[in-house]
Amino acid sequence: MARRIRAKGLAVGRTAAQIAEEIHEACGAQFGTTKIKCHRLAYGIALADVIEQVRALFERDEKPAPGIGETLLSAYESGLKRPGPEYLHYLCTVYRVEPPSLGYDGPCICGHGHRMPGVLAGGADVNGRHGAALPEPTELRTPSLHPDKNVDSEEDENILRRALLNLLNNDAGATKLTGPVLGACEGIRRRMDYTLVSSSVSPAMLDQWEEATLAFGRQYTTTAPLRLLCDVLLELSAVRNAMTRRQPIDLQERLCRMAAQLSGLSGMIMINLGDHRLARSFFRTGRTAADETGDRALRAWVTAREALVPLYYGDAREALNLAKKSRDLAGQTPCAAQAMAPVVEARALAMLSGTDSRKEVVDQAKRALARARSAFSHIKGKEREDMAFGYTEKQLYFYQGDVLTKLGQTLEADLVLDQALHQYQDHILDQTLIRLDQAQCRLIEGESGEALRIGTEALRLLGPEYRTDFIMRPALALAQAIRAREPAHPGLAAYEEQLRPPQPVGGEGAGGA
Repeated sequence: MARRIRAKGLAVGRTAAQIAEEIHEACGAQFGTTKIKCHRLAYGIALADVIEQVRALFERDEKPAPGIGETLLSAYESGLKRPGPEYLHYLCTVYRVEPPSLGYDGPCICGHGHRMPGVLAGGADVNGRHGAALPEPTELRTPSLHPDKNVDSEEDENILRRALLNLLNNDAGATKLTGPVLGACEGIRRRMDYTLVSSSVSPAMLDQWEEATLAFGRQYTTTAPLRLLCDVLLELSAVRNAMTRRQPIDLQERLCRMAAQLSGLSGMIMINLGDHRLARSFFRTGRTAADETGDRALRAWVTAREALVPLYYGDAREALNLAKKSRDLAGQTPCAAQAMAPVVEARALAMLSGTDSRKEVVDQAKRALARARSAFSHIKGKEREDMAFGYTEKQLYFYQGDVLTKLGQTLEADLVLDQALHQYQDHILDQTLIRLDQAQCRLIEGESGEALRIGTEALRLLGPEYRTDFIMRPALALAQAIRAREPAHPGLAAYEEQLRPPQPVGGEGAGGA
């Protein structure tokens, strides 16, 4: 609603303050939207951008970096907290208004007006101390005025192109996630964040980009992670460049959809490469882009994918919370997240309980799996064939087997994992994860020799470019469990030798995501 009000206001030349008042009139009574939040919505920007503006003002005034963050600003906007005098002053400066316009009584501590750039109560401020941090939305910024220069974008793209060429030339050293490549990834993601809050491309070009995005999703489980990351981020950079110019609403929404999908896919690959910090950042960018589309299914998909970060990095409770949030976002909309979220929920429950699960925990996890199967039956045809942006039957089998293994339900797990392995003949990463689950089942049943045989065969089939941290972690856990049970087992040494490849890649496996 706020987006529509803002668009109409810009079309007739209203100021940001006028648009904020209109948003408050329309949304305040119905949704409880506060005045301070209405001003941010009037500019069409995210919490993170307001924070960066406040930090920039602190730096300009030669003050220590402020402690304000997105959580605190969100508390201001929800009415749970009131900003102190100093933060209120800088928020007034950012929005070019006085405290009453943001919903707070009394004058600002500075004693000056904030309505016009560079104007004080007694005259002009030659130092621009109260110059507005944000332009009126009717002004259009050119990329050259952006804190990130085009030359930086080109350099990041060149770094990724060089990495891609090295991969194509089978350079052994190119399989590692180096500092320059990480910097280029972060640079592209950061510039996309800026573009999402500041942004005519032809429909034909959009069609090509959408086709490329779907193609990357199809390559997700069959292409080495670092190779795919280079391709995806180059495409994301092209989409960002298109978004630096204002687009018609329908084209802008398509661009935001692609930005959300490509950012989410980049986050998935970052999980695969073992960098959970950058994975989080890309998912945050994906959420920002998805919010611009108003598509509940897309927002739920990004959140469900983000839940895999804490799931793989040991915080099952956070994964459970994100899975429930994704389920709530999806609502009654038939979509991939409706099936994906309860599966993540079941996996988190299984991790929290372990193989000695109480009956109520097992029943709770199985109910979640039943919800996933029910939701899967309502997913549209195309989404049931898409491994990255949709949810497939083979994924459902794989994750169901993984949950049953973690719950210690080995008889059921064996049947489901056999079905999953049969369907994953062309996906080496997922094959490996399935076989390691099968080995874990054998270990639970006390068959250490068979567990080692299955695990050794799984690692033997794995190429060096796929020996990521995520793949090696469960393989190492299997070795540790067998050593704790039978330290002198004759097959253990051969299996542990498989765990020491000449040049392992530090990262995370695609199949589990």
